[in-house]
Amino acid sequence: MTSAWTGHLVRLRAAEPEDWTAFAAYAEYTDDERNGWRLAPPVSAERTRRRMQELAETDPDLDVFELVIATLADNTPVGTVNTTSVEPEHGLFSYGVGVGRPHQRKGYAADAIVVLLRYMFGERRFQKCDVRVYGVNEGSQALHRRLGFVEEGRLRRSRYAGGRYDDILLFGITVEEFSARHGLAGPR
Repeated sequence: MTSAWTGHLVRLRAAEPEDWTAFAAYAEYTDDERNGWRLAPPVSAERTRRRMQELAETDPDLDVFELVIATLADNTPVGTVNTTSVEPEHGLFSYGVGVGRPHQRKGYAADAIVVLLRYMFGERRFQKCDVRVYGVNEGSQALHRRLGFVEEGRLRRSRYAGGRYDDILLFGITVEEFSARHGLAGPR
C-alpha cells in the first residue's frame, strides 16, 4: 500500500491524544524552542494533553493544517509540520517544522518537508513555498539549501531571542525547482 503522506523515513499523520508524552518531553530542550520560534514559559502536562486532544479532534483543512511527523519504523512521533501564510490566490504558502532533540539529524525533517511539498505542489496546485529561517539556526539553513531552497533575502536584526538580535533569512522554492529535484510523485 502506498500513501501520499509517506516518505522514505516518516509518514505525516493526524495527532493522537497519546502523542502528548513525546511532545511534553521535547519542550524540555529550550534551545530548540528558541531556534524554532520562541521560548515560552513551561506548560503543565495537563495543558499538553489538552493540546494534543484538541489537535486530534480538529477537522483538517485542505491547505492549513498541522500534522505529526512519525517514524515509519514504529510510528514514534518525532515532531510536527504545519502550513502557514497560505495564499491560494497567489499560489504561495509557508510551513513550520520541528523535530524533537532525540530525533534530530536523522533525516526526519527533510523527509517530512518533501512529503509536505509534494502534497502542496502536486495536489493543491501551489506554485511557490517561502520559509523564514533564523540566522542563528545554521542547521535549518543547511537543510533548506540541501532541499533546493534558494536564499532570497535577509531581514537584518528582525528577531530578538536569547539576549540578542538576529537576522531572518528568506528562502524560497518554486514548484518547477522542487519537481526537478524531488519529483511530484512520492515513493512507490
